[in-house]
Amino acid sequence: MKLFKSSVILGLLALSLGSALAQEAAIRKNLGERLPNLPKIDEVSKTPMNGLYEIRVNGSDIFYTDAEGNFLIQGHLIDTKVKRNLTEERIDKLNAVAFDTLPFKDAFTIVHGNGKRKMAVFEDPNCGYCKRFERDMQKVTDVTIYLFLYPILSPDSTEKSKNIWCAKDKGKVWQDLMLRDQPVASASCDSSAIARNIEFGRKYRITGTPTLIFSDGLRVPGAINAQQVEKHLTEAKAQ
Repeated sequence: MKLFKSSVILGLLALSLGSALAQEAAIRKNLGERLPNLPKIDEVSKTPMNGLYEIRVNGSDIFYTDAEGNFLIQGHLIDTKVKRNLTEERIDKLNAVAFDTLPFKDAFTIVHGNGKRKMAVFEDPNCGYCKRFERDMQKVTDVTIYLFLYPILSPDSTEKSKNIWCAKDKGKVWQDLMLRDQPVASASCDSSAIARNIEFGRKYRITGTPTLIFSDGLRVPGAINAQQVEKHLTEAKAQ
């Protein structure tokens, strides 16, 4: 009897898997034929909503469709019972960067207080939002910030980044610029770290500054305030 039950269960699982594969194939086929400009589909997966499937393209771009690929939806899926943005949570997970894999040799550190908590930030020296973020970060203590110079706004951003990287005290020069608007003195050295930061950012699709990465891998784009930084630092430490 146990053997019979096991055979039935395995049969049902195989049937379910076959049905899921058929649905995925139909979605890929129909969307591919009807929307030739749609990027190659990386993954098709069920969502908690009956009949709705997630379509992932370009690594972390999310769309939704039905089981036949007859409709395509762009937007956010909200779980109203628990008030959760499921799309946002999914994108955050897809964009997460393992903190230990960051190229720390291409960053310099700024330490507040005991520096026990860790976070990384990609910033452009000409970014107004970055300056606002730096001012707000003065309210956050007991954290080590790994600062990755990420000049993406203009050629002047690259020149300033190279001068900051080659300064004797990178952290002081950086904060003098961002907090006090003091000009950056010319300096020269091997500044290939800047190019490597740009390449890293392209690989991980860092498209704006500031971009924050916390020790649990969470990536947050934009100049969030000190209270939000504290929240993420606390959550990361609890992991």
